[in-house]
Amino acid sequence: MDISRRSLLAFSSAAAAVGMLSACSAERETATTAAATDAGTEPASTESAATGGELIGIAMPTKSLERWNRDGSHLVELLTAAGFKTSLQYADNKQDQQNNQLQNMLNDGAKVLVIASIDGTALGPVLDQAKSQGATVIAYDRLINGSENVNYYATFDNYKVGQLQGQFILDNIDQYKGADGSINLEPFAGSPDDNNAKFFFSGAWDKIGEKVTSGEFTVPSGKAPKSNEEWQSIGIPGWESAKAQAEMENRLNSFYSGKKVNIVLSPNDSLALGIQQALDGAGYKVGTDWPLLTGQDADLANTKAMLEGKQSMTVWKDTRKLGEQVAKMVEQIIKGEEVEVNDTETYDNGKLVVPTYLVEPEVVTKDTVKTALVDSGFYKAEDLGL
Repeated sequence: MDISRRSLLAFSSAAAAVGMLSACSAERETATTAAATDAGTEPASTESAATGGELIGIAMPTKSLERWNRDGSHLVELLTAAGFKTSLQYADNKQDQQNNQLQNMLNDGAKVLVIASIDGTALGPVLDQAKSQGATVIAYDRLINGSENVNYYATFDNYKVGQLQGQFILDNIDQYKGADGSINLEPFAGSPDDNNAKFFFSGAWDKIGEKVTSGEFTVPSGKAPKSNEEWQSIGIPGWESAKAQAEMENRLNSFYSGKKVNIVLSPNDSLALGIQQALDGAGYKVGTDWPLLTGQDADLANTKAMLEGKQSMTVWKDTRKLGEQVAKMVEQIIKGEEVEVNDTETYDNGKLVVPTYLVEPEVVTKDTVKTALVDSGFYKAEDLGL
Protein backbone atom coordinates (compact mmCIF):
# COMPACT_ATOMS: atom_id res chain seq x y z
CA MET A 1 0.00 0.00 0.00
CA ASP A 2 3.05 2.24 -0.28
CA ILE A 3 2.40 5.65 -1.72
CA SER A 4 4.85 8.44 -2.43
CA ARG A 5 4.30 12.04 -1.62
CA ARG A 6 4.52 12.72 -5.33
CA SER A 7 1.19 10.92 -5.74
CA LEU A 8 -0.45 13.38 -3.37
CA LEU A 9 0.20 16.33 -5.67
CA ALA A 10 -3.17 18.02 -5.38
CA PHE A 11 -3.13 17.97 -1.65
CA SER A 12 -1.08 19.40 1.13
CA SER A 13 -0.46 20.33 4.50
CA ALA A 14 -1.49 21.27 9.54
CA ALA A 15 -4.22 21.41 13.11
CA ALA A 16 -5.62 20.88 18.15
CA ALA A 17 -7.11 21.73 21.62
CA VAL A 18 -8.81 24.99 22.47
CA GLY A 19 -6.43 27.65 23.80
CA MET A 20 -6.18 31.41 23.75
CA LEU A 21 -2.92 33.28 23.43
CA SER A 22 -2.65 37.04 22.93
CA ALA A 23 -1.22 38.13 19.58
CA CYS A 24 -0.13 41.49 20.93
CA SER A 25 2.17 42.33 23.83
CA ALA A 26 0.76 43.82 26.98
CA GLU A 27 2.68 46.99 26.31
CA ARG A 28 0.77 47.61 23.09
CA GLU A 29 -2.69 46.80 24.38
CA THR A 30 -5.17 49.65 24.15
CA ALA A 31 -8.94 49.89 24.10
CA THR A 32 -8.75 49.74 20.31
CA THR A 33 -6.59 46.62 20.46
CA ALA A 34 -9.00 44.92 22.84
CA ALA A 35 -11.96 45.71 20.60
CA ALA A 36 -10.12 44.40 17.57
CA THR A 37 -9.18 41.22 19.40
CA ASP A 38 -12.81 40.61 20.31
CA ALA A 39 -13.60 40.82 16.60
CA GLY A 40 -10.92 38.29 15.72
CA THR A 41 -8.57 40.94 14.36
CA GLU A 42 -5.23 42.30 15.50
CA PRO A 43 -4.57 45.90 14.42
CA ALA A 44 -1.45 46.73 12.47
CA SER A 45 1.75 47.41 14.39
CA THR A 46 3.06 50.92 13.86
CA GLU A 47 6.74 50.02 14.30
CA SER A 48 9.11 50.32 11.34
CA ALA A 49 12.82 49.94 10.69
CA ALA A 50 15.25 49.65 7.81
CA THR A 51 12.80 47.50 5.88
CA GLY A 52 10.57 50.55 5.43
CA GLY A 53 7.67 49.37 7.58
CA GLU A 54 5.87 47.46 4.82
CA LEU A 55 2.50 45.96 5.76
CA ILE A 56 2.39 42.17 6.02
CA GLY A 57 -1.05 40.55 6.16
CA ILE A 58 -1.41 37.39 8.26
CA ALA A 59 -4.60 35.37 7.85
CA MET A 60 -5.23 32.55 10.33
CA PRO A 61 -8.27 30.25 10.15
CA THR A 62 -9.56 30.33 13.74
CA LYS A 63 -8.81 31.22 17.33
CA SER A 64 -10.53 28.06 18.58
CA LEU A 65 -7.41 25.89 18.21
CA GLU A 66 -4.39 26.58 20.38
CA ARG A 67 -1.82 26.18 17.63
CA TRP A 68 -3.20 28.97 15.40
CA ASN A 69 -3.04 31.42 18.31
CA ARG A 70 0.58 30.46 18.86
CA ASP A 71 1.39 30.76 15.16
CA GLY A 72 -0.28 34.12 14.72
CA SER A 73 1.22 35.78 17.77
CA HIS A 74 4.70 34.44 17.00
CA LEU A 75 4.60 35.76 13.44
CA VAL A 76 3.55 39.20 14.68
CA GLU A 77 6.44 39.25 17.15
CA LEU A 78 9.00 38.20 14.55
CA LEU A 79 7.83 40.53 11.81
CA THR A 80 7.40 43.50 14.12
CA ALA A 81 10.94 42.97 15.44
CA ALA A 82 12.14 42.99 11.81
CA GLY A 83 10.55 46.37 11.24
CA PHE A 84 7.34 45.46 9.44
CA LYS A 85 3.77 46.52 10.10
CA THR A 86 1.42 43.58 10.56
CA SER A 87 -2.28 42.90 10.28
CA LEU A 88 -3.21 39.61 11.96
CA GLN A 89 -6.77 38.37 11.51
CA TYR A 90 -8.66 35.22 12.45
CA ALA A 91 -11.68 34.09 10.43
CA ASP A 92 -13.70 31.86 12.77
CA ASN A 93 -13.32 29.01 10.23
CA LYS A 94 -15.51 30.97 7.78
CA GLN A 95 -14.04 31.20 4.29
CA ASP A 96 -16.08 34.25 3.25
CA GLN A 97 -14.82 36.05 6.32
CA GLN A 98 -11.22 35.15 5.51
CA ASN A 99 -11.65 36.36 1.92
CA ASN A 100 -12.99 39.70 3.16
CA GLN A 101 -10.13 40.04 5.62
CA LEU A 102 -7.57 39.41 2.89
CA GLN A 103 -9.23 41.93 0.58
CA ASN A 104 -9.06 44.52 3.36
CA MET A 105 -5.36 43.79 3.88
CA LEU A 106 -4.74 44.34 0.17
CA ASN A 107 -6.79 47.51 0.19
CA ASP A 108 -4.59 48.70 3.04
CA GLY A 109 -1.50 48.10 0.89
CA ALA A 110 -0.19 44.75 2.14
CA LYS A 111 2.96 43.74 0.26
CA VAL A 112 2.93 40.10 1.42
CA LEU A 113 0.03 37.87 2.45
CA VAL A 114 0.72 34.93 4.75
CA ILE A 115 -2.36 32.72 4.50
CA ALA A 116 -3.32 29.67 6.54
CA SER A 117 -6.39 28.92 4.47
CA ILE A 118 -9.69 27.46 5.62
CA ASP A 119 -10.67 26.08 2.23
CA GLY A 120 -7.59 25.96 0.02
CA THR A 121 -9.71 26.00 -3.15
CA ALA A 122 -11.80 29.10 -2.42
CA LEU A 123 -9.28 31.94 -2.60
CA GLY A 124 -9.11 32.51 -6.36
CA PRO A 125 -10.55 36.05 -6.64
CA VAL A 126 -8.59 37.49 -3.72
CA LEU A 127 -5.38 35.94 -5.07
CA ASP A 128 -6.12 37.53 -8.44
CA GLN A 129 -6.35 40.85 -6.64
CA ALA A 130 -3.05 40.18 -4.90
CA LYS A 131 -1.42 39.45 -8.25
CA SER A 132 -2.77 42.63 -9.81
CA GLN A 133 -1.43 44.70 -6.91
CA GLY A 134 1.98 43.04 -6.95
CA ALA A 135 1.55 41.39 -3.55
CA THR A 136 3.36 38.12 -2.83
CA VAL A 137 1.43 35.17 -1.38
CA ILE A 138 2.87 32.62 1.04
CA ALA A 139 0.62 29.64 1.81
CA TYR A 140 1.17 28.91 5.50
CA ASP A 141 1.01 25.23 6.52
CA ARG A 142 -1.98 24.57 4.23
CA LEU A 143 -1.53 24.50 0.47
CA ILE A 144 -3.72 26.86 -1.54
CA ASN A 145 -5.05 24.91 -4.51
CA GLY A 146 -6.35 25.82 -7.95
CA SER A 147 -4.55 29.14 -8.38
CA GLU A 148 -1.39 30.14 -10.19
CA ASN A 149 -1.09 33.15 -7.88
CA VAL A 150 0.58 31.31 -5.01
CA ASN A 151 4.24 32.23 -4.81
CA TYR A 152 5.54 30.11 -1.93
CA TYR A 153 4.47 27.46 0.54
CA ALA A 154 5.88 26.91 4.04
CA THR A 155 4.85 23.85 5.99
CA PHE A 156 5.91 20.76 7.85
CA ASP A 157 6.48 17.43 6.17
CA ASN A 158 2.92 16.31 6.78
CA TYR A 159 3.24 12.94 5.07
CA LYS A 160 6.07 12.26 7.50
CA VAL A 161 3.79 13.27 10.39
CA GLY A 162 1.51 10.38 9.47
CA GLN A 163 4.43 8.03 8.96
CA LEU A 164 5.74 8.84 12.44
CA GLN A 165 2.32 8.03 13.90
CA GLY A 166 2.08 4.77 11.94
CA GLN A 167 5.62 3.70 12.83
CA PHE A 168 4.98 4.43 16.50
CA ILE A 169 2.02 2.05 16.37
CA LEU A 170 4.15 -0.67 14.77
CA ASP A 171 6.96 -0.19 17.28
CA ASN A 172 4.75 -0.29 20.37
CA ILE A 173 1.81 -2.55 19.59
CA ASP A 174 3.06 -5.61 21.47
CA GLN A 175 2.28 -4.05 24.84
CA TYR A 176 -1.29 -3.22 23.75
CA LYS A 177 -2.40 -6.57 22.31
CA GLY A 178 -5.44 -8.27 23.74
CA ALA A 179 -5.00 -11.29 25.99
CA ASP A 180 -5.74 -13.56 23.02
CA GLY A 181 -3.25 -11.69 20.82
CA SER A 182 -5.94 -9.76 18.96
CA ILE A 183 -5.38 -6.16 17.88
CA ASN A 184 -8.46 -4.00 17.41
CA LEU A 185 -7.81 -0.71 15.62
CA GLU A 186 -10.04 2.32 15.13
CA PRO A 187 -8.68 4.88 12.62
CA PHE A 188 -9.69 8.53 12.39
CA ALA A 189 -8.85 11.16 9.80
CA GLY A 190 -8.91 14.96 9.86
CA SER A 191 -11.33 17.46 8.44
CA PRO A 192 -12.36 16.55 4.86
CA ASP A 193 -11.80 20.14 3.68
CA ASP A 194 -8.22 20.34 5.01
CA ASN A 195 -5.56 19.39 2.48
CA ASN A 196 -3.19 18.41 5.28
CA ALA A 197 -5.50 15.65 6.45
CA LYS A 198 -4.87 13.62 3.30
CA PHE A 199 -1.13 13.64 3.97
CA PHE A 200 -1.50 12.73 7.63
CA PHE A 201 -3.74 9.76 6.88
CA SER A 202 -1.73 8.55 3.89
CA GLY A 203 1.53 8.61 5.81
CA ALA A 204 0.05 6.56 8.63
CA TRP A 205 -1.95 4.19 6.43
CA ASP A 206 1.10 3.43 4.31
CA LYS A 207 2.66 2.10 7.50
CA ILE A 208 -0.25 0.18 9.01
CA GLY A 209 -2.75 -0.40 6.20
CA GLU A 210 -1.19 -3.71 5.23
CA LYS A 211 -1.80 -4.94 8.75
CA VAL A 212 -5.51 -4.28 8.23
CA THR A 213 -5.54 -5.92 4.81
CA SER A 214 -3.78 -9.03 6.15
CA GLY A 215 -6.15 -9.31 9.11
CA GLU A 216 -3.45 -8.81 11.73
CA PHE A 217 -5.27 -5.61 12.73
CA THR A 218 -9.06 -5.84 12.95
CA VAL A 219 -11.34 -2.81 12.63
CA PRO A 220 -14.58 -3.87 14.38
CA SER A 221 -16.46 -0.74 13.28
CA GLY A 222 -15.65 -1.47 9.64
CA LYS A 223 -14.41 2.09 9.23
CA ALA A 224 -11.20 1.18 7.47
CA PRO A 225 -10.72 2.94 4.13
CA LYS A 226 -9.80 0.50 1.35
CA SER A 227 -7.26 2.99 0.01
CA ASN A 228 -5.67 6.30 0.92
CA GLU A 229 -8.01 8.03 -1.49
CA GLU A 230 -11.01 7.13 0.70
CA TRP A 231 -9.68 8.88 3.80
CA GLN A 232 -12.50 11.44 3.82
CA SER A 233 -14.97 8.67 4.69
CA ILE A 234 -13.61 8.73 8.25
CA GLY A 235 -12.79 12.45 8.39
CA ILE A 236 -13.99 14.53 11.34
CA PRO A 237 -15.33 17.91 10.12
CA GLY A 238 -13.58 20.97 11.48
CA TRP A 239 -11.16 18.87 13.53
CA GLU A 240 -13.71 19.20 16.34
CA SER A 241 -13.06 17.35 19.59
CA ALA A 242 -16.78 16.97 20.31
CA LYS A 243 -17.41 15.31 16.94
CA ALA A 244 -14.51 12.92 17.48
CA GLN A 245 -15.90 12.08 20.91
CA ALA A 246 -19.36 11.38 19.50
CA GLU A 247 -17.91 9.21 16.74
CA MET A 248 -15.77 7.21 19.17
CA GLU A 249 -18.71 6.76 21.55
CA ASN A 250 -20.81 5.43 18.68
CA ARG A 251 -18.13 2.95 17.66
CA LEU A 252 -17.58 1.71 21.20
CA ASN A 253 -21.32 1.35 21.89
CA SER A 254 -22.09 -0.32 18.57
CA PHE A 255 -19.13 -2.61 17.94
CA TYR A 256 -17.31 -3.35 21.19
CA SER A 257 -19.61 -5.55 23.20
CA GLY A 258 -17.31 -8.05 24.87
CA LYS A 259 -14.13 -6.69 23.29
CA LYS A 260 -11.69 -3.83 23.71
CA VAL A 261 -10.09 -1.34 21.35
CA ASN A 262 -6.29 -1.63 21.39
CA ILE A 263 -5.18 1.15 19.02
CA VAL A 264 -6.73 4.47 18.02
CA LEU A 265 -5.11 6.34 15.15
CA SER A 266 -5.87 9.99 15.80
CA PRO A 267 -4.26 12.43 13.35
CA ASN A 268 -4.09 15.33 15.79
CA ASP A 269 -4.45 16.36 19.41
CA SER A 270 -7.85 17.99 19.06
CA LEU A 271 -9.43 14.72 17.94
CA ALA A 272 -7.40 12.82 20.53
CA LEU A 273 -9.00 14.88 23.31
CA GLY A 274 -12.48 13.87 22.20
CA ILE A 275 -11.44 10.24 21.86
CA GLN A 276 -10.03 10.33 25.40
CA GLN A 277 -13.38 11.60 26.69
CA ALA A 278 -15.17 8.71 24.98
CA LEU A 279 -12.73 6.16 26.41
CA ASP A 280 -13.16 7.63 29.89
CA GLY A 281 -16.91 7.42 29.54
CA ALA A 282 -16.70 3.80 28.44
CA GLY A 283 -14.72 2.88 31.55
CA TYR A 284 -11.26 2.37 30.08
CA LYS A 285 -8.48 2.70 32.67
CA VAL A 286 -4.85 3.75 32.30
CA GLY A 287 -2.58 0.84 33.17
CA THR A 288 -5.33 -1.70 32.61
CA ASP A 289 -6.99 -1.49 29.21
CA TRP A 290 -6.27 2.01 27.92
CA PRO A 291 -5.41 1.80 24.20
CA LEU A 292 -2.47 3.23 22.28
CA LEU A 293 -3.58 6.70 21.14
CA THR A 294 -1.68 8.94 18.72
CA GLY A 295 -1.80 12.70 18.25
CA GLN A 296 -0.13 15.75 16.78
CA ASP A 297 0.69 19.34 17.81
CA ALA A 298 1.82 18.93 21.44
CA ASP A 299 -1.08 21.02 22.71
CA LEU A 300 -0.98 21.74 26.42
CA ALA A 301 -3.96 19.57 27.39
CA ASN A 302 -2.61 16.67 25.35
CA THR A 303 0.89 17.00 26.75
CA LYS A 304 -0.64 16.73 30.22
CA ALA A 305 -2.63 13.73 28.99
CA MET A 306 0.60 12.06 27.88
CA LEU A 307 2.05 12.56 31.34
CA GLU A 308 -1.10 10.94 32.74
CA GLY A 309 -0.84 7.99 30.34
CA LYS A 310 -3.97 8.85 28.36
CA GLN A 311 -2.16 9.71 25.15
CA SER A 312 0.76 7.64 23.92
CA MET A 313 2.53 10.18 21.73
CA THR A 314 2.20 13.38 19.80
CA VAL A 315 3.99 14.55 16.69
CA TRP A 316 5.41 17.93 17.60
CA LYS A 317 5.62 20.49 14.86
CA ASP A 318 7.61 23.31 16.42
CA THR A 319 5.64 26.19 14.97
CA ARG A 320 8.29 28.60 16.20
CA LYS A 321 10.63 27.19 13.56
CA LEU A 322 7.94 27.52 10.89
CA GLY A 323 7.28 31.11 11.92
CA GLU A 324 10.98 31.94 11.87
CA GLN A 325 11.31 30.53 8.36
CA VAL A 326 8.28 32.46 7.10
CA ALA A 327 9.56 35.70 8.64
CA LYS A 328 12.87 35.06 6.87
CA MET A 329 11.04 34.47 3.58
CA VAL A 330 9.07 37.70 4.01
CA GLU A 331 12.26 39.67 4.55
CA GLN A 332 13.86 38.06 1.50
CA ILE A 333 10.81 38.94 -0.60
CA ILE A 334 10.78 42.58 0.50
CA LYS A 335 14.53 42.94 -0.08
CA GLY A 336 14.29 41.33 -3.50
CA GLU A 337 16.57 38.47 -2.49
CA GLU A 338 16.32 34.82 -3.50
CA VAL A 339 13.72 33.15 -1.28
CA GLU A 340 14.96 30.03 0.48
CA VAL A 341 13.04 26.81 -0.33
CA ASN A 342 13.98 23.13 -0.09
CA ASP A 343 11.29 21.40 -2.20
CA THR A 344 10.44 22.34 -5.77
CA GLU A 345 8.85 19.07 -6.90
CA THR A 346 6.19 17.81 -4.51
CA TYR A 347 3.46 20.39 -3.98
CA ASP A 348 1.40 20.73 -7.15
CA ASN A 349 -1.72 22.78 -6.46
CA GLY A 350 -3.37 21.94 -9.76
CA LYS A 351 -2.01 25.04 -11.49
CA LEU A 352 1.68 24.97 -10.62
CA VAL A 353 4.24 23.25 -8.42
CA VAL A 354 4.61 25.70 -5.54
CA PRO A 355 8.17 26.34 -4.27
CA THR A 356 8.13 25.05 -0.72
CA TYR A 357 10.10 25.10 2.51
CA LEU A 358 9.59 21.99 4.67
CA VAL A 359 10.25 21.90 8.42
CA GLU A 360 10.81 18.50 10.06
CA PRO A 361 8.40 17.20 12.75
CA GLU A 362 9.40 14.98 15.68
CA VAL A 363 7.79 12.45 18.01
CA VAL A 364 7.29 13.38 21.66
CA THR A 365 6.29 10.86 24.32
CA LYS A 366 5.81 10.96 28.08
CA ASP A 367 9.51 10.21 28.47
CA THR A 368 10.66 13.09 26.25
CA VAL A 369 8.26 15.85 27.28
CA LYS A 370 10.87 17.56 29.42
CA THR A 371 13.77 17.38 26.99
CA ALA A 372 11.72 18.27 23.91
CA LEU A 373 9.09 20.71 25.14
CA VAL A 374 10.36 22.16 28.42
CA ASP A 375 14.09 22.42 27.80
CA SER A 376 13.38 24.05 24.42
CA GLY A 377 11.20 26.69 26.08
CA PHE A 378 7.99 25.61 24.33
CA TYR A 379 6.39 25.08 27.74
CA LYS A 380 7.39 25.98 31.27
CA ALA A 381 7.75 23.10 33.69
CA GLU A 382 5.09 24.60 35.96
CA ASP A 383 2.61 24.64 33.03
CA LEU A 384 2.83 20.87 33.01
CA GLY A 385 3.05 20.27 36.74
CA LEU A 386 6.67 19.18 36.48
